Amino acid sequence: MSSSTEGRGVGDWIVTAGGLGRMRPAPGTWGSLPPVALACILAMADTDPRTIDMALAAMGLVFGVGCLVWGKGAESRYGKKDPGAVVADEVAGQALALMWLPWSLGNNARIIATCAIAFLAFRFFDIVKPPPARGWQRLEGGLGILIDDLVAGFYALATTHILVRVLW
Repeated sequence: MSSSTEGRGVGDWIVTAGGLGRMRPAPGTWGSLPPVALACILAMADTDPRTIDMALAAMGLVFGVGCLVWGKGAESRYGKKDPGAVVADEVAGQALALMWLPWSLGNNARIIATCAIAFLAFRFFDIVKPPPARGWQRLEGGLGILIDDLVAGFYALATTHILVRVLW
């Protein structure tokens, strides 16, 4: 794809999560919402937890690989390292934070609370960037964009599991 059309192509759609990365304020927060909405909708529909995990894994994989493939081009296009409009990394990290949870199927209040805990935990760790996230963010291209959000996703995953299992 030529550079003149690349910004409008599938790569830009992926890295901006369908344009969510262009929303203001806080594009990273907007970019974190698709996996939360997916998990919440599927859990409220009493979907088997393994199916929820597979759907989240597929979403995370598509956006994570998209970040790796088109991240460097997005940095060139937007003229900076890890540009705010690139939120495919948030989609992948947030999807990870929602994996393997003990969904309280049939209890919509707990489902919403579980999604909220995972969302808030991910946003916290994505903003704070605890070790080794901040250091790994310096890696080149799409890997540097993605890796800190996967680390945040792992921290949020552990935090969410602990809180949900203690609270319920």
